[in-house]
Amino acid sequence: MENLFSPFTVKNIYLKNRIVMPPLASFLIGDDGSITDATIEHYRRRASGGPAMVMMEACAVSPEGIVSSHQPVIFHDRYIEGLSRIATAIKEEGAVPAVQFHHAGRQTSTKVIHRKPLAPSPLPCPAIRGDVEPLTVNGIQDLVKKFGDAAVRAYQAGFELIEIHGAHGYLVNQFLSNFSNIREDQYGGDIDGRTRFAREIIEEVCKRIDNALPISFKISAEEYVEGGLTTPESIKILKILSKAGMDLVQVSAGNDVTPEWISQPMFMEKACLVESAYQIKKTLEIPVMAVGRINGPQIADDIIRQGKADLVCIGRGLLADPEMPLKAKSGRLDEIRTCIACNTCMQSIFRKGRIECLVNPMLGREEEMAFIPTKRPKKVMVIGGGPGGLNVAWVAAKRGHAVHVYEKRKVLGGQLVPGSTPSHKAELRTLIRFQIKQTELYGVKCHLNHEVTVDDVKALDPDVVVLATGSLPVIPTVQGIEKEIMLTYEQVLNGGPIPSNRVVVIGGGPTGLEIALYLSEQGCSVTVIEMLPKIGSGMEAMTKKVILKQLQKSNVTMLTDTRLLRIDDKGVVVVNQDNREKFIEAEKVVIAIGTKPDTELYDKIKPLGYEIHQVGDCLEPRNAKDAIYDSAVLGRRI
Repeated sequence: MENLFSPFTVKNIYLKNRIVMPPLASFLIGDDGSITDATIEHYRRRASGGPAMVMMEACAVSPEGIVSSHQPVIFHDRYIEGLSRIATAIKEEGAVPAVQFHHAGRQTSTKVIHRKPLAPSPLPCPAIRGDVEPLTVNGIQDLVKKFGDAAVRAYQAGFELIEIHGAHGYLVNQFLSNFSNIREDQYGGDIDGRTRFAREIIEEVCKRIDNALPISFKISAEEYVEGGLTTPESIKILKILSKAGMDLVQVSAGNDVTPEWISQPMFMEKACLVESAYQIKKTLEIPVMAVGRINGPQIADDIIRQGKADLVCIGRGLLADPEMPLKAKSGRLDEIRTCIACNTCMQSIFRKGRIECLVNPMLGREEEMAFIPTKRPKKVMVIGGGPGGLNVAWVAAKRGHAVHVYEKRKVLGGQLVPGSTPSHKAELRTLIRFQIKQTELYGVKCHLNHEVTVDDVKALDPDVVVLATGSLPVIPTVQGIEKEIMLTYEQVLNGGPIPSNRVVVIGGGPTGLEIALYLSEQGCSVTVIEMLPKIGSGMEAMTKKVILKQLQKSNVTMLTDTRLLRIDDKGVVVVNQDNREKFIEAEKVVIAIGTKPDTELYDKIKPLGYEIHQVGDCLEPRNAKDAIYDSAVLGRRI
């Protein structure tokens, strides 16, 4: 890792390696934009893991520019103290503290700012919609001054680098792009006009702090929309900004219409934005930061070694494992808890108003989920070696308990093993490897090919029994369900023979769609049957958008408001909401309509009087995130 861990200098700041944590919303900010103890601990934990620089999440420079009440703000002197606590915490842990300035422009809601959003032009945000207020020239110049005011506060707070958020469909990006800027005055039209706002911001920031700090600029080099920015056009923009005082550029992509390019799901290629960064690096004389699905140190080292960027931004990877840099530097690669790009972090923000991580249940809960050694070591029997069982096992063992894991299969991993069969979900195997490594590190005894009986429990005589026996596929009670044409999704993913012709998948939820994509990639002609009016219910939005696009590309047929009526030897009969029956020919029918808890063993052990707990699917059908979180809590409670 000599490339990744070589030092680098940006203007007047020394970076001990090439790893930068870019700004990521934490949702650990007070309702009034204030900094909390949880915010401090979040940034301290990331900085202590060994990155060279940690950028604080986007701080709003003006009240009408916020996107959420949980966004940090920097538009008043009273916020300097809280911001200073973050900068100090980052610096104390050996990283350079940086901060990003932000204005949402049209990409916010009247519910949040209690007025019409500001925009370059009378074009509403395609994602949020609603009327906007086009900025006047005086309004633009007032905002330029507010960016300068923010720079003074950031300097006073102790930050050592400032980044201007000019990407992702927010206000500065809105000015840069023909997609959102149709002005005909000096702030619109050609590239010089559309770049004027960004240029004036950089010039104002440099002037107000007397060039004391390096200035970074984040750009969506490719917006992936008609009329949007492209890399060649972005290069012209960046040349203008470089002359204005920009010292560093972070090359991102996407806007409010193409969010999948902002936070790329697992269906997208790793390091998928690096080529744009490379094209810019070959043209500009300032350092370039690459970002986008750079989830591990090996990929990051390759980028630096190949000269495609000077620095690498690892965001979600440091949410998943804040100690990644230290582990990588010391060669402990198999101990890294890798980001799998499931976008749980994004989904939890939008649905729950807090940030969560599938693989790292401590995210946002650093203090409450600290590891506290047990005062009363116990013998713990964990039945089931899936993600929930393994997680509770190593957490309990780390605290000092003697833990035994029993798994009826020949390998550990539970549902993650078949779940990682499709190529786009192969990264789930990194979570299996991490969990297994943790059990090795903390002395968990794993017993494979061992289906537990009541006699086994009596023989071990544990103090605590944890049931993590998982779930069973739900099989519909329809005519013909016993026919050989029928398969469960597990049979397909567990190495069973792949059909060679037409396949009908019953169930259009996340599992059904993933099975459909997997089979279509194997050359099958696939039809998906879904009872609900919409496909992909419960799926994370960006993941859903990408997988639906790929299913469409693979010519997968999707029938909604349709239910299975019966299975024949040559296919299925379905019925739509108008009660019209339809026969669909198929070589195989794959059932993927959900799961039910496997409680058989629990019902047998419960009367024995042991302290007994259930985690994961054997308690109720749930996803891997819930299983890992519940088991992390239980492992700390035993």
